[in-house]
Amino acid sequence: MAVTEILAGMYEPDVNGRRPPESMYGTVKMRGYLQRQGIEVARCTMERLKRAHGWRGVTRARRPPRTTAADPGATRAPDLARRQFRASRPGELVVADFTYVPMDTSRFRDTAFVVDAFAGFIPGWECSLSKKTAFVEAAIRQAAAFRARQGHPFTGKEIHHSDAGSQYTSVHFTETLMLAGLQPSIGTVGDAYDNALPETTIGLYKTECIREGSPFRAEPLMTLADLEEITAAWVCWYNTSSLMHRLGLRPPAEAEAHYYQQHAEPHPGQAHK
Repeated sequence: MAVTEILAGMYEPDVNGRRPPESMYGTVKMRGYLQRQGIEVARCTMERLKRAHGWRGVTRARRPPRTTAADPGATRAPDLARRQFRASRPGELVVADFTYVPMDTSRFRDTAFVVDAFAGFIPGWECSLSKKTAFVEAAIRQAAAFRARQGHPFTGKEIHHSDAGSQYTSVHFTETLMLAGLQPSIGTVGDAYDNALPETTIGLYKTECIREGSPFRAEPLMTLADLEEITAAWVCWYNTSSLMHRLGLRPPAEAEAHYYQQHAEPHPGQAHK
């Protein structure tokens, strides 16, 4: 009975009609979430209870065709990533993309993301009224400032990869990357495989944050401030709480913290023990 009550608290709406973000989990992630709380539940038991009560997580919808517009006259940086979106440490490779967001005013706004390839952590993001280059530059500056506050600033050796959209190939954007301590890397236009990691992150954003009925949407999306509010809440949850399959059902921030613990510089007094 206790497990049923716990799951009901996750999957059933409260008196205000709200559900926690974990209500989006399927069987594997929900079981992992409960195990992290010290609650052991057999997978067969979890599946039986979900079937009996009609509980289910969300399924990520297929993202519609991309509408990236390239600047045919722009000079492109070389492709330094070559579809190898794995990194040996946080900050080594970041990837970027943006997506449109349908508002309840029948207009569209845009959200840009910078995603770290090591664990999928999002160090920078920005919402905008338009697709002008300034908003993707703002996401880069936010990411650089975040890493600097952590004590792990970009040093000029790290790579920033994106597709060949005009926002990412402009001279001013390239200058922004250099000032942030990042090397530019450009793939092709509209190729989901060439920019697979941010495509995956944007798919989660659309499914978990933007869709109607999302745990992060309490009110209609009417203004840019509304979009920024739910995006900030989702990014915080995604970075610090969302369980990721490829990380062994750990959140991105936890995976990064574990890396830094494993690779901490020894105290000078301990170096030669």
